[in-house]
Amino acid sequence: MNSRGPASVDSRNQLSLIPVSKFSAALSRCLNAILALSLTIGVLCAGQQPPTLLVAAAADLAPLQDDLREAFYKVSGERVTFVLGSSGMLARQIQQGAPYDVYLSANESFVQDAVRSGHIVADTVRVYAHGRLGLWSKRGGTRTLKDLLDSSIRHIAIANPAHAPYGMAAREALENQGLLDLLSEKLVLGENVRQAFQLAESGNADAVITAWTLLFDKGGVLLPESWHRPIRQAGGAVVASRRRRSAEEFLNFLTSPAVREILKRKGLFPPTPSDAPGRRRP
Repeated sequence: MNSRGPASVDSRNQLSLIPVSKFSAALSRCLNAILALSLTIGVLCAGQQPPTLLVAAAADLAPLQDDLREAFYKVSGERVTFVLGSSGMLARQIQQGAPYDVYLSANESFVQDAVRSGHIVADTVRVYAHGRLGLWSKRGGTRTLKDLLDSSIRHIAIANPAHAPYGMAAREALENQGLLDLLSEKLVLGENVRQAFQLAESGNADAVITAWTLLFDKGGVLLPESWHRPIRQAGGAVVASRRRRSAEEFLNFLTSPAVREILKRKGLFPPTPSDAPGRRRP
């Protein structure tokens, strides 16, 4: 077994490729606390009621945020502000008091963990979509995971599996195909799916395995969902929210037929009957 794990690119100018380490974990916790504090101060300075619905959303939703913001405003008259990040990072911010109203995770388990810790309202939780993984390289020609074994592929970007569900799924897909040990020294970690894509887009990585929402319109390759556990994207209302009714309205909006069309058009897949609230997951 190869125990060296994901590496950073050997370049003084490529400091964004940070491997999992005690230093990066401590820095991440510090930045999370600062952001949570700054958001709280901003809301307090704005007055009793925040001016918009604040949605903490997994970074795979970046290409959808404008469409969702516009569609929700049309049906509700409410304005929405999205704060994007990895699902785990956003969950920690909520635990540290960030004044979000809605939490949208790329993995249902993060939402359920937040329910158990008392930060998400249990009866507002719902799965609104399923996510898929894709493979992409800027130069083209990388069409299968086995192509990543080529010596010309020196660095492969994925989201950090420690707190990004798509990073977990990427590791599972590589392991499923018997490639994880063979490619582990090539792996570089982005803090979330969007940063992982940016590493490949900028040329700092030769290929990326990341959310299909970021690749579907760029010539990416959709990977089989059977290679990893289901990516059930779920959300819930934050217990501390002062806009509970609006938060629940937004969550209902996410599962409406019109919004499902937006999600499908942008690279997400509809939930299944087993995703209904209260159903036991396989």
